[in-house]
Amino acid sequence: MGVQHENSLALVTGAGSGIGLAIARKLGEKGFKVAIGDLKNYEESAENLRKLGLHVVGLPLDVTNWDSCSEFVEASMAHFKTDHVDVLVNNAGIIRDSLFVKMSREDWDAVIKVHLYGAFNMTKQVVESMISKGHGRIINMSSLSWTGNVGQANYSAAKAGLVGFTKTLSKELGRYNITVNAIAPGFIDTPMTRTVPDKIREKFMERLSIKRIGEPEDVANLVAFLASDEASYITGELIGVTGGLTF
Repeated sequence: MGVQHENSLALVTGAGSGIGLAIARKLGEKGFKVAIGDLKNYEESAENLRKLGLHVVGLPLDVTNWDSCSEFVEASMAHFKTDHVDVLVNNAGIIRDSLFVKMSREDWDAVIKVHLYGAFNMTKQVVESMISKGHGRIINMSSLSWTGNVGQANYSAAKAGLVGFTKTLSKELGRYNITVNAIAPGFIDTPMTRTVPDKIREKFMERLSIKRIGEPEDVANLVAFLASDEASYITGELIGVTGGLTF
């Protein structure tokens, strides 16, 4: 278990399962104190990580709700008895896929709110304290779909928005020793992707240079690096974890 970050607090949204949970575990293994935020599974997931000896708390979080975000950050800091957040991972996400001609306004709004408003709401809660401390790491979860993908006008637009959000904040916050980066996972084995029909999964496999579906740990390893001191000169980047996948 790492000790380098034993006094550092990391917040991970959408961490009740999948990639977010893998990120929470990896950061905990690196010595971070970690707060898991999600709409469900946060208590059980945190308890499982505590059984591994990690310093983790699970708390309810709706990233689309400003008050919920504020309460999550305050409760996280209170639990670990600190007055600042060192790392924020904006990982919460949903999909509501359909061809654009069939896409409802409700499905458009839901995806935009979780990804874009969620990143805004959470980042606003922590950025001033990061500036005051003169240190911080903000990591936004985009997707390979940011380049466009059939049936994902809402998701692709949201993930592309996160790229622009990332690059703008990196320019504004670099002077305060705050790095802001984005990650673009490809086809990763998660509860979300397991619902993809077998025929589509086979097509993804054909496009992979590395002939396996990615694991959540593959993404978590990159997050842990970007959260570390070793990545202090990396900012404003969009880094793919794709196994060579191309659309």
